[in-house]
Amino acid sequence: MKTTKIDFVIQHINAQIKTRSLLPGSRLPSVRALARQLNLSISTIVEAYERLAAQGLIEAKTGSGFFIAGPIAPLSISEIHPKINRNIDPLWISRQGLEAKSDVLKPGCGWLPADWMPHENIRKAIRKISKVNSNILTDYATPLGLLALRELLSRRILSKGIETIPNQILLTDSGTQAIDLICRYFLKPNDVVLVDDPCYFNFHALLKVHQVQIIGIPYTQNGPDLAAFSTAIQNHNPRLYITNSGIHNPTGAILTAATAYQVLKLVEQSNLIVIEDDIFADLELHTAPRLAALDGLSRVIHIGSFSKTLSGSVRTGYIATKHEWIEDLTDIKIATSFGGNHLSAEILFSTLTDGNYRKHLEELKIRLAKAMDSTIKQLEQLNIKPWLKPQAGLFLWGELPKHLDTASIAQTCLENGVILAPGNSFSQSQNFKNFIRFNVAQCINPQVFAVLSHAIQQEQERQN
Repeated sequence: MKTTKIDFVIQHINAQIKTRSLLPGSRLPSVRALARQLNLSISTIVEAYERLAAQGLIEAKTGSGFFIAGPIAPLSISEIHPKINRNIDPLWISRQGLEAKSDVLKPGCGWLPADWMPHENIRKAIRKISKVNSNILTDYATPLGLLALRELLSRRILSKGIETIPNQILLTDSGTQAIDLICRYFLKPNDVVLVDDPCYFNFHALLKVHQVQIIGIPYTQNGPDLAAFSTAIQNHNPRLYITNSGIHNPTGAILTAATAYQVLKLVEQSNLIVIEDDIFADLELHTAPRLAALDGLSRVIHIGSFSKTLSGSVRTGYIATKHEWIEDLTDIKIATSFGGNHLSAEILFSTLTDGNYRKHLEELKIRLAKAMDSTIKQLEQLNIKPWLKPQAGLFLWGELPKHLDTASIAQTCLENGVILAPGNSFSQSQNFKNFIRFNVAQCINPQVFAVLSHAIQQEQERQN
């Protein structure tokens, strides 16, 4: 159905209501002012305002103009600008992957296949816990979370050079909750946040909820582009920078020591706090530099979880930072979720300490390395080149010929039972339309490449 000019005005006002740019009681522009702003006739604006008033969305006050009627509309993340194609936006991949039936192939998802996970170890931990203390099954956790797990995490992150004590570690329900708590603590609407470009797509989605301005910093094979990072600090006075440490998502790149030192020099000259997401730590073959280690947890907050190597169901994350921030973050955690997931923390601790986790990781790294080599060979036959060959991890950042639009290819693949992760879903700049992130562990089935080949051929024919 063709959209009329009146419909356009109504949609324009509705979008501002949904994103809470216009709240109940807010005065709308005068008819003449909005007509000039949108380059439309006064009669078009009058008719649009009358229809909005008839729907109860706005109200007319004699002699004063038009105002937004209450109550406050529910927040619609998808309407928040900058506008990204709703069909393939940062939440599209997550929703498709989480809602998919078992017969759908998911090379675009961010987790390992179920049969790659240590089921028996988790079952063993659950049986052990259920017999030890019934309070674990019913009681709330302490505010910081299970002490034994925090002590273990303190020792584990020390192997990355990050010195901390258990009381500087706060357990969360996930790595995503960890970032959300930090954002709640530091950010207010319209603050500026830096992210890598490309970066994990859920960073974009989460930051939209906090209604901040997002600036993408081009990510190179050595880390963030230092010139762009410096310019963003000088021009925008950003509050946070969110990045991956160790293995970068989606590119698989590794931060070099030289770049890490330069990043911290720039951070020291600014008002910037860094969130270092270390979710892929246990998949590394060689330990990469950690900003939190070089910084001593002064301006860098270190977070992580075990959903990628143990379980996406037994969810526990953590925040490691200086004591005064932990105190305030703990209060926010209590205010927003009261207690943490006591049972998950106990299961995680038991699984990490039963002696089998190390063996699981060794086998996992071997399987991932084989899957990486196999996926690269299969993709090269389709003229898809790796941006780089990752040293470790589960992601491969594949580059297609520049004229191809991977969002269109992803739609075709979805119709044929394959979920992809097109490049612009990871990008604030929208400069990666010919890239796809591949989860090599989810690319074992040859049908992935058969469907992808067909979709590429269709896209080429469409363009011709």
